[in-house]
Amino acid sequence: MQVIIGAGAVGSIIAARLAEFGESVKIVSRSGGGPAHPLIERVAADAADAAALRRIAAGATVIYNCVNPLYHAWTTDWPPINDALIRAAAANDAVLAITGNLYGYGPVTGPMTEDTPLAATGRKGRVRVAMWRDALGAGIRTFEARASDYISPTSSIIEMALPAMRAGTTAWLPGALDVPHTYTYIGDVADTLISLATDERAWGKAWHVPSPPPMTGRSLLDTVARVAGLPAPRLRPYPAAAVWAAGLTDKFAKEFREVRHQHVKPFVMDSSRVTATFGLTHTPVDEAVRSVLSLSSASAG
Repeated sequence: MQVIIGAGAVGSIIAARLAEFGESVKIVSRSGGGPAHPLIERVAADAADAAALRRIAAGATVIYNCVNPLYHAWTTDWPPINDALIRAAAANDAVLAITGNLYGYGPVTGPMTEDTPLAATGRKGRVRVAMWRDALGAGIRTFEARASDYISPTSSIIEMALPAMRAGTTAWLPGALDVPHTYTYIGDVADTLISLATDERAWGKAWHVPSPPPMTGRSLLDTVARVAGLPAPRLRPYPAAAVWAAGLTDKFAKEFREVRHQHVKPFVMDSSRVTATFGLTHTPVDEAVRSVLSLSSASAG
């Protein structure tokens, strides 16, 4: 039995794919949501409740951390959640598979590899570094699959731009549109977590999820438009002053200030190590976008 904490995009994909493989799954969220399948048990619980997670995870071989706290609440919400997950993994001798990101590297000047120092200067990046170090120091089997910004129907540049693209109006975006940026398909995040969870070569290390060559935000949204049969998108970046001013009243915009460096200069992730070690490769961008558009349409319907 495998346990997934978090019923968002990545957690739901993992649950559905494990069930397709014939695995029994529990998916845990505050609402008790998740995919419907005979092999999936949907459980309502607080991810920060260590005692509850320990009971829910009884007999689990793998626990997946797919939680996504509110952006402005990372410093308060992540530490107790991470502690509860570590305790649940230790109590059940389960592998803790962590959905990671690139925040821990901080500002960079070249492509990021798994050997890039964890030199975060912002609060959110330091939280992620502390989470990873706590997991490594807990004496459990664990690994982290780090992804860049998602090719996804939610929490992505696609979600920000698609309504305007469908309406034929200008999409305003908070980052630069024409600098190289790595984007990672959520299906590849799920597949990487599933594959590495049962491979002891992965444990005790961080791995970059297979991702396509860097593209610009404009080129990604051009691809979305082409695949969706929409006109070429009309895109404009918010001026830096507007992003800063928005942070005075909007919690997301306020937090975005801290990571704006990821979106105004080249932000490139090298994922060649996971391909060389495990043979995992990224999904072609057109195929990834087609899947995301299908999920977006299903959600809207």
